[in-house]
Amino acid sequence: MSEGAESALEAQVAADLVARIGVGSRDAEAEMIRRYGASLLYLLKRRTRDAELALDLRQDTFRIALEKLRSSRLEEPERLAAYLRSVALNLLIAQWRKDRRRATTADSEIIDTVPDDAGGPFENVSRDQVRDAVVALLRELGTERDREILTRVYLKEEDKATICAALGVDSVHFNRVLFRAKERFRELLERAERRAKLRLVG
Repeated sequence: MSEGAESALEAQVAADLVARIGVGSRDAEAEMIRRYGASLLYLLKRRTRDAELALDLRQDTFRIALEKLRSSRLEEPERLAAYLRSVALNLLIAQWRKDRRRATTADSEIIDTVPDDAGGPFENVSRDQVRDAVVALLRELGTERDREILTRVYLKEEDKATICAALGVDSVHFNRVLFRAKERFRELLERAERRAKLRLVG
């Protein structure tokens, strides 16, 4: 098959998928994800150098695309692949901007997220008890890399260069990974506080 014929066939398949998704076909939605998922992930991995972030962005890309295609038609349905790439890259740019904004704020120590005077679950306890509680919470993190980077930074107090070498990441990537790990830890901490308050009420 010639290149022109392949392009025409691809355009026809894309337009058909868009039309079927527009009338509620779940099979078409699954087919779109199978057809374009690998290429989107490859693109995002190349741009981010971060497999987890690439997976997150791909998932968000398909979510946004499906919401769009279920409610309205694309102006050029035959260019579905280009539309998906555009959504993915826009999400990536937004993520980079968000990371830059966050990088300008003070990078407080993770232990500082534990309230001192707010009456939380760690009020009036010793430093060792706080450390033990933090270690216990770290075990609840679902991602091994989150546990490793937080342990190296805040418990072992290793320097950034050492951690970057151990994890095989550069400085920018390190900041991004650390920020996301801290966000997940904060979510665990907030849940721990809520559990403690419920126990006190009960």
